[in-house]
Amino acid sequence: MQKPSLELQIQTLPDNPGVYQYYDKDDKILYVGKAKNLKKRVSSYFNKIHDTRKTNVLVRKIVTIKHIVVPTETDALLLENNLIKTLQPRYNVLLRDDKSYPWICIKKEPFSRIFLTRRMIKDGSEYYGPYTNFKMVYTILDLIKELYPLRTCNYDLSESNIRAGKFKVCLEYHIGNCKGPCEGLESFEDYQRQVDAIREILKGNFKESMKDFKRLMNQYAQDLQFEEAQKIKEKIGILENYQSRSTIVNPKITNIDVFSIVSDESAAYVNFLQISHGSIIRSHTLEIKKKLDETDEELLELAIIELRERFHLLSKEIIIPFEVDLGENIKVTIPQLGDKKQILDLSIRNAKFYRIEQLKQLQIVDPDRHVNRIMAQMQKDLRLPVEPRHIECFDNSNIQGTNPVAACVVFKDGKASKRDYRHFNVKTVEGPDDFASMTEIVYRRYKRLLDENEPLPQLIIIDGGKGQLSAALKSIDALELRGKIAIIGIAKRLEELFYPGDSIPLYLDKKSETLKVIQQLRNEAHRFGITFHRDKRSKAALNSSVESIPGIGEKTMLILIQHFKSVKRLKLATEKEISDVVGVSKAKKIVDFYKTN
Repeated sequence: MQKPSLELQIQTLPDNPGVYQYYDKDDKILYVGKAKNLKKRVSSYFNKIHDTRKTNVLVRKIVTIKHIVVPTETDALLLENNLIKTLQPRYNVLLRDDKSYPWICIKKEPFSRIFLTRRMIKDGSEYYGPYTNFKMVYTILDLIKELYPLRTCNYDLSESNIRAGKFKVCLEYHIGNCKGPCEGLESFEDYQRQVDAIREILKGNFKESMKDFKRLMNQYAQDLQFEEAQKIKEKIGILENYQSRSTIVNPKITNIDVFSIVSDESAAYVNFLQISHGSIIRSHTLEIKKKLDETDEELLELAIIELRERFHLLSKEIIIPFEVDLGENIKVTIPQLGDKKQILDLSIRNAKFYRIEQLKQLQIVDPDRHVNRIMAQMQKDLRLPVEPRHIECFDNSNIQGTNPVAACVVFKDGKASKRDYRHFNVKTVEGPDDFASMTEIVYRRYKRLLDENEPLPQLIIIDGGKGQLSAALKSIDALELRGKIAIIGIAKRLEELFYPGDSIPLYLDKKSETLKVIQQLRNEAHRFGITFHRDKRSKAALNSSVESIPGIGEKTMLILIQHFKSVKRLKLATEKEISDVVGVSKAKKIVDFYKTN
């Protein structure tokens, strides 16, 4: 049976919320998406040309559209997440994580054991987690061990077995790590009270344990059992130390999840913090590779659903940086100030640090991918038609109007290509005219590249504001390169980027990698130009001195200038001081020359 045309498939879609699936000619899944209105959302893919090439490629491949209608938008979000994980479509971001994270288990048994596990067994036991940080798990287990002496054996401590005397106390009892419930030396009620206190600690609530320990310490002190009171005081110290390290917000903030996102051109990083009784009891950052230039809103929405499902989160309130649609059952808070804003800022900081860490690792492990990411980011930030793989930056140098020179530095794939650097002596300009110098240098540079059939850059950066940029543009127009090469000017004072024909400058984020690359280019051009200018001035000064003294060559004069630091000091030096450097006969010639002149 022949498949209906795409137009017909779209026309017959309902106006209800649901999930749509795109398939190619071989019936392979391409993409899964959710919509408030299926017909409107799917139609939007086909009635315009999209900004990104990948989305246009996806649309061209679609042959079949399938859909599932659901009662609410929340159901659509949950179903979309599950289908993405199950079907793994090529054009969807993948939020699956293959790691198995550890849990802390309170075993359902008489005299419950508490231990770390990676396997959840549905036998009525309680599981807290999963924890993404092993250090955190071991810290919590060490804390529990310090505070409460629990059994570690796997005996079946039923009432009948204990009465029958089946078990004997082990070394753990003798060294004080267990109170011997196996021989009936500790009652079930007392043991259970400890388990209840541990349950509260795992939930992030330290208040009850602290209260119990303080009451017990005071009791021991009143009974003059100072050794026991000291032991309890040490436990209070351990608990306070752990609490102070994990408490960072108002204790009234309880059972709230915090989500934030930091993204660049190729990936996004979603950080999640779980807050209970004013303490962070869990933190995790999820990296998401972008596939179709997804917005932060879309990615955060998907990540929240995935993380809540993965970590079994049941909180009714979440804190996020901007509005996303998560249905009616979750209260969404977007704080502007106060304690909740502080905790959101902490989450954003965690996401940023994680991103920096990942990028550093990427730069070492996969430098090509690192370069591709920066190039894509620069293209987007600078609104360029292509990635700026080859960039050239120009800078003029003339100090007090003497020896006007210019420098051109070249970056390829974001790195300095020093063998392509060029110095220019300004030939046609009289006096210190920076604008005319820029016009000459840019013309000479690209006239030569065109004559020699060399590759042209994708981006030219002019060190200077609107005036310098206009001067460079005269040469670009004269060579008919307008539109073939992107050109921008960078003003020193406020790092303003100027574009041809646009009086309003572009300001980049001061921490952006694009601005860092541009600043690096500008600083390198300045350094390269200044070095050449100084060399030229020194040589000019040296030549004037050398030409004046009969019998003294350039090499001798250079040695003298390096020793005496200037011609003036050389004139004031004694014959003995000069002869110590270049010998008696040359010293006499120099002294005689300066005496007669």
